[in-house]
Amino acid sequence: MAHPKRRQSKQRQRKRRTHDKAEMPTLTICSNCGAWHVYHNVCNECGYYRGKLAIEKAIV
Repeated sequence: MAHPKRRQSKQRQRKRRTHDKAEMPTLTICSNCGAWHVYHNVCNECGYYRGKLAIEKAIV
């Protein structure tokens, strides 16, 4: 198995990773309230995640 002879510099490491930046987060529709929210995250409008209440929201 190959081993690096020298440590890669931060600049070289960052150059290699420039194309891995996320362009825009994936959005999905909440099954409870129908609002758009970021995939794999709790809905900001109702506080539900995967059909279950995750965060109790105050009704204003």
